[in-house]
Amino acid sequence: MASLRVHPDRLEIHLTTAEKTLALRREDIVVPRENIRSVTITDDPWIWIRGIRSPGMGLPLVVAVGIWKFHGGKDFLAIKRKRQAVVIDLIDDEFSRVILTTNHAPNLIASLKLGG
Repeated sequence: MASLRVHPDRLEIHLTTAEKTLALRREDIVVPRENIRSVTITDDPWIWIRGIRSPGMGLPLVVAVGIWKFHGGKDFLAIKRKRQAVVIDLIDDEFSRVILTTNHAPNLIASLKLGG
């Protein structure tokens, strides 16, 4: 499961080696805080998926890791099973949306508001 680190100026999403391999990605994701439009907690991250996988790995309701392209942009997903997740909507960034399963969703939202 990806680890999230909130800094005063950015959000760092550190992917595990397995997630990087499945997503065909070498680097972690760094998002400037001013690019974060909203963060939502969801108990069903699967309903938030849009577009088609390219590149990445997806097995419905089991795992979705990688980039999903849709008309107008692309999203990054790191979803495992039907667990609580955060949906991070972005502006002026590499991705339009990042969806991650995490055990620390409420803490993430609280941390993002503190520096805010």
